Amino acid sequence: MSARTARQAWHRAVPATAVAAGFLAVLVSYSGPLLIYLSAADAMSVSNGTFSSWVFAISIAAGLSSILLSLWLRLPIAMAWSAPGTVLLISGGASLSIPEMIGAYLAVAVALVLIGLSGLFERLVEVLPPVVTNGMMAGILFGFGLAAARGLASDPVTVMSLLAAFVVFSVALPRYAMLCLLVFAVVVTAMESNLPLARLGLSMASPEMAYPGFSLSAMLGLALPLLITTLSGQYLPGMAILRANGFVVSARPILIFGGIASAGAALFGGITTALASITAAFCAGPDSHADPAKRYLAGVACGLFFCLGGIFSGTIVDLLVVLPAEIIALLAGLALLGPIQKFLSDMVAGGDSHAGLLTFLFTTSGVSLYGIGAAFWGVAVGLAVFHLTRWLRKMRAGIERR
Repeated sequence: MSARTARQAWHRAVPATAVAAGFLAVLVSYSGPLLIYLSAADAMSVSNGTFSSWVFAISIAAGLSSILLSLWLRLPIAMAWSAPGTVLLISGGASLSIPEMIGAYLAVAVALVLIGLSGLFERLVEVLPPVVTNGMMAGILFGFGLAAARGLASDPVTVMSLLAAFVVFSVALPRYAMLCLLVFAVVVTAMESNLPLARLGLSMASPEMAYPGFSLSAMLGLALPLLITTLSGQYLPGMAILRANGFVVSARPILIFGGIASAGAALFGGITTALASITAAFCAGPDSHADPAKRYLAGVACGLFFCLGGIFSGTIVDLLVVLPAEIIALLAGLALLGPIQKFLSDMVAGGDSHAGLLTFLFTTSGVSLYGIGAAFWGVAVGLAVFHLTRWLRKMRAGIERR
């Protein structure tokens, strides 16, 4: 077989569009959700080496699970890390030790496997009213998004220039807006600080084993909200995207693989692995391949690029830490605008808005009681208000019928 014939056979077997879709999904993940994760690491005052281990863990876990699930199910399964879960670390992570954080991750991993084995995913999601979960998600993301504006006081020129660039990129290249903005921010920061970006080279990962510790405050303040946000903010919309593109699949194998991958990632400090929600559309949509039967190749490509990113996580971290903390907060906040808008609009559009608004307020408040974070109390208040309202309405209807 000639070289030309071999290349043609390769392009037929692995279309460039599928490879590009997988690559784009990974780039968007690294240019948006990873910035939120970096902000969480800053809030917890972890070293660059430790954060590099975290990036290695979440990248390899997402990569291997994407490859295995896509090849097994012959579906475009793109896995990632729990982006809304990383926001929980901003408020709750600082009050927990690293072992407690790892223990919470492992608890969530076990819960995902059990939920997958039991087949109770859809039923469990139904138990949590959408108005409450939307209020909690909006509160978690909104509280973090507020930090995006605080850099205006310390560096107004850079912040305003990045905001202007964000508007331009959002209109001209909406799909690639955050990627373009990240590149622009690195260039602007390098020019202002005379940073020698050319000296940045390839830096391999240096994984650090982490050992778990377990506490009630970590289970209720981090593990429980992380499980809820992962199911409602990652798996639920991710499954909806797959089904909207014509792929009928049970959530059971995805949850089981996600839980196993999460347990592996936790041992190196990585947060929970989950079905991608936003970036899943890149691999599942028609842009990845005209033939739905071959779109699974985009999921495989996504996994391979994630594994490559995990191997060279040191380089990724070296590049990201070039950015000042206020710029990272701004970029991460801008990356959350879409999800914040979605959860707020869904919360207001749904019934029982009082339950959603109170969930939102208590979650956003950042209040901590008995060492348990605000996300738990927001859900607790929201559920109490939701069920009390429903009970009172039934009582009133019964009285009026008499």
